[in-house]
Amino acid sequence: MSGSSEGRQSRSTRQKRALAQVMAESRQFRSAQELHEALIDRGESVGLTTVYNQLRAMAEAGLVDTLRAPDGETLYRQCETNAHHHHLRCRYCGRTVEVKGISVERWAERVAARAGFVDVDHTLEVVGTCPGCAAGRR
Repeated sequence: MSGSSEGRQSRSTRQKRALAQVMAESRQFRSAQELHEALIDRGESVGLTTVYNQLRAMAEAGLVDTLRAPDGETLYRQCETNAHHHHLRCRYCGRTVEVKGISVERWAERVAARAGFVDVDHTLEVVGTCPGCAAGRR
């Protein structure tokens, strides 16, 4: 019976490594379906449910950032820093820039303190049109 368990564990580890590789090569936020398709295109045998589970675990461990697309779908990306940051994302092409926002951090702390909240966390996403898309839309 241990052989069966080892086989599943080995497969799971291989799938984790393959997903981590796809995430490392991607510069923009992508959906679980897009990441699943990328894995299939590489010849990986992995189910969509496994991709969702791995992404959830990676997000909980702080290995990837998440944000919500306008349709409510969760998007994932391996960020360049482990430090707290925010995202500026193009609504057309998905280009994403990581930004630090000291004034945002102070504002969030003040708002929370005024309401009596402690142990506060937050996320901020700014959506706009990148220069390339803005030039193409003129």
